[in-house]
Amino acid sequence: MQRTTIVPQPIRKGIDVSINGKHFRHTGDPDLPLLWYLRDELRLTGCKYGCDDKSCGACSVLVNGKLKRACAVPMAKLVDADITTVEGLAGPDGSLHPVQQAWVDEDAILCGYCQPGQIMAAVDLLARKPDPGDADIDRIANLCRCGSYPRIRRAIHRAAQILQGKPK
Repeated sequence: MQRTTIVPQPIRKGIDVSINGKHFRHTGDPDLPLLWYLRDELRLTGCKYGCDDKSCGACSVLVNGKLKRACAVPMAKLVDADITTVEGLAGPDGSLHPVQQAWVDEDAILCGYCQPGQIMAAVDLLARKPDPGDADIDRIANLCRCGSYPRIRRAIHRAAQILQGKPK
């Protein structure tokens, strides 16, 4: 019986990122948009494809705590970035983030396609402005083709109350 020697391969160079608290290394095309890395490589499908020009917001995620459109951010710009997708909002025990729970409570979902991006935009808004007014909410530039804007507004107000410790 012949003995074989296993020779470890060197670690491939790549782009290291943290997504929803887990480390990943992208070793493919550095120009690949984050959207396609999330959807095709990691199978995180909450981030939706709706356009190629940052106009719809269906692919919204948080990058280092700031709202970004994943369709327009190449992996090369994400070295050591901390990325949160809608899948990463829930607690470790599966409990919903207050914004997600408010979405359920206010029945804001309708068709649902844009809602992960809407939720991420709401999380971003509430991090910047804990008690937003209607005008602040209306400035969220994500599109909802179903017209769920009044429900989204109510959900954001509800989430703001919950996050401030004032249950609605």
